[in-house]
Amino acid sequence: MSETSTSKPTASTASVTSALLRYRVLAWITGLWLLLLVAELTLKYGFDVDALDFVPIVHGWVYFVYLIMAVDLAIKVRWPAGKIVWTALAGTIPFLSFFVEHQRTKEVKQQFGI
Repeated sequence: MSETSTSKPTASTASVTSALLRYRVLAWITGLWLLLLVAELTLKYGFDVDALDFVPIVHGWVYFVYLIMAVDLAIKVRWPAGKIVWTALAGTIPFLSFFVEHQRTKEVKQQFGI
């Protein structure tokens, strides 16, 4: 099968636009909470300060919602499995979610003419 026939999206432009917006918002929120998690772990294990104990729990839940939004977008635009996995992992590595969000947004906007 050719590349164009397997990756042809079936969703409307409006549903892709709203899914992209949700994904972008969650990518940024996840990235920010991940940076806060790094700060919390640095304080906890580097300086023995337990001031931000809530951060790991919040980041976990935010990451869970990020995964849902990423999969929602992936289904609408028909990403291959490797791209879905890479996008999902982006929320676990500091600063990577910002970079991957920018890449995915650029790709989807180009693909749909948004």
